[in-house]
Amino acid sequence: MSHLGRPLGRWIVWLGSILLIGGIALAHPAAAWATESHPPLTVEILRQQLANLVQREGRPTVDLRNYTIDLRADSPLTDGFYRLLSSGLQKPATAPTLDLSYAIVQGDLDLQRLGQREPLYGDNLSPLLSEAGQVQLRRDRQRLLQLNRLSQSLLIQGQSGSQQIYLFKAPLVAVQTRFSGQVLGGDTFFLGRVLASGAVFEQGLSVAGARFNRAVSFSAADFRQAVQAKGSLFFEATRFDQSQFRRGANFQGAEFKADANFSRAVLAGDLNFSRVQWRGVADFARTLWQGSAFFVRSYFAKALFFTEARFDAPLVLRQTRFGEPVNLRNAMVGSEVDLGDALFPPSVYLNVAGLEFSLEQTQILGTPGKLGRVFSVPQLAGNETLLRNLERNFRNLEQISDANYIAYTAERLRLKAWQQRLLGTNINTASVMALVRVGFSEVQAQAVVDQRQNQTFIGTEGVLSVPEVDLAAYLKVRDRIFARDSFPITQRFTLALRWLWLGGLVVLSRYGTSFGLTFGLGLIAIPIFALMFWFVDRYRRRRGPTPILPPLTEGLWLVSGCSLLLGLGFNSLLRAADYPWLTLSFLFVLLVPIPALLIGLVVKQGRYHDLMEESYFVEDGSLRQLRLLIARLPVIPKFPFFRDRYTALLLDRRWNWLNYLDFSLNNWLKFGFNDIRLRDQHVPGLITALVWYQWGLGLLYTALLLWTLSRTIPGLNLLIYF
Repeated sequence: MSHLGRPLGRWIVWLGSILLIGGIALAHPAAAWATESHPPLTVEILRQQLANLVQREGRPTVDLRNYTIDLRADSPLTDGFYRLLSSGLQKPATAPTLDLSYAIVQGDLDLQRLGQREPLYGDNLSPLLSEAGQVQLRRDRQRLLQLNRLSQSLLIQGQSGSQQIYLFKAPLVAVQTRFSGQVLGGDTFFLGRVLASGAVFEQGLSVAGARFNRAVSFSAADFRQAVQAKGSLFFEATRFDQSQFRRGANFQGAEFKADANFSRAVLAGDLNFSRVQWRGVADFARTLWQGSAFFVRSYFAKALFFTEARFDAPLVLRQTRFGEPVNLRNAMVGSEVDLGDALFPPSVYLNVAGLEFSLEQTQILGTPGKLGRVFSVPQLAGNETLLRNLERNFRNLEQISDANYIAYTAERLRLKAWQQRLLGTNINTASVMALVRVGFSEVQAQAVVDQRQNQTFIGTEGVLSVPEVDLAAYLKVRDRIFARDSFPITQRFTLALRWLWLGGLVVLSRYGTSFGLTFGLGLIAIPIFALMFWFVDRYRRRRGPTPILPPLTEGLWLVSGCSLLLGLGFNSLLRAADYPWLTLSFLFVLLVPIPALLIGLVVKQGRYHDLMEESYFVEDGSLRQLRLLIARLPVIPKFPFFRDRYTALLLDRRWNWLNYLDFSLNNWLKFGFNDIRLRDQHVPGLITALVWYQWGLGLLYTALLLWTLSRTIPGLNLLIYF
């Protein structure tokens, strides 16, 4: 039995060991996997890797992939790692690439200890630096040298040791590397590229004051602690797309000389991008901002993209300068947007098409009188609610001029949409040839016709569902097409009248938002009609036994006064109008053709009536005062008691020319010094028609002027006096 028991005992012990090892493996699967796939790096293995470099992408590489690198303070590897690797990266003429991909780095990784200390004196700059990099290195040297001298002059001790420049010559590759400690690279000049796509930084990244001479990529990186990149400088393209900033980031004072890509990133915590210089395109498209985003006093030389971004916290762009348009298309703003004192050159605008925000939770702040002018949307369809919310936002903030400009923008877009429906081509009814004339090719036009036979288009975007029509073709024709099931002539005529009325409001008053423009129209119309009335009243008979002509001096005085008013009016119009030539054309149509026709007929027919020596105009001699004559009609009353107050104008007075300006002012603006009217006896009907024509235009003008004042002055509603 004793001989049989010994083999049996051995089998029991062996089986128990297997079960124990298997239990440990099951209880700690990650540790077991890490041991097998991530062997620990030792000094001997490091020496072997440095002695046997591998070739990757045509460059010698120190292959430390898939290792567990223990750099904690009590690790026997730490000192040897920095000593051997620093020597191996600096001695060769061409520094090899340091590849830490898929590795696990335990403890802090200090990249300064792997770099070469650069002296503050001398001109022995690294030949691996680009020209811009060498210029920057000279600047850094000069800055640190000045700091050293300042500290010595002030007897400050213990600071000169930390004011150093380190050159990290080797390209650094850390794809999907896990750093359990901090990665330290402050005040370091990285000569090669830095590739850390998919890396995990459990204790954050500190590269404050670093300079990156080549491209940098942290795509899909996971920063579980704060990123410190204050004062860093990126010479080439930088990528943080799809990265996660869980505890904030500090890029204050950094500079991106090329494009910077943060698209699809998730940013939380305190996000400080203040005083950052963005020399290339800044792409924050489809980002999620869970923390406050500060871009205070930053500078964007090129385009800034927040396309489809979502802001759950305030977006602060205070005192920021923009060099090119900012794209906020389809962005979602859940809190405050601060654009106070931001600088927008004339060519810069904010594309806010599809922007979503809540009036109850969101405030869009900015410089009063300037912010409303920088918002831009390409069309009214799909953006009408947005423009209405923007207008309400500014009215709630009592920024009336900004609210009015948003309303003006909405009406301009409405006018453009109506014009497109009047003059454009209906893709649901147009023939193939009509579609070709619009801009489609014959194949595309035929495909559109075939598509609408199955289902009519609801909107113009529907043509993109046609396989033969690409985006370029749609953008080419979108301003010349519209989509409606039917558009009869009666609807077209009604729309034409509405388009003409709205066009007049937009052109003549910027839809009630420009008092200067509207008042300038009056300064032009009043002297023009004054000249007309003076001409028909004083120039009656050139030939005959007793010519009836005005004295030359009176004409010169009137022309001089009218020229002054016309100059002021044209100056106001040209300064305030967005479409000055269109405004002048509209005004010409109102003021010239009909009056010119009436005056021409008067001159052609001649005048043969009684009282030829007296003026057609009479004035109320009972009072001389400023009067508001809104309810006044241009013809004297019929009741004899009131008619006795009116006497004909004194034509022999040198100041008589002022009466014609006064009458035109009364008739146009319903305001004047004397109550001057047209007599109702022995007056040609054409002259009466001319006076009533100006009175009718003046009534419309007064309503337009009061409406404009009511829209531009908060709480004022002058139309209640009608």
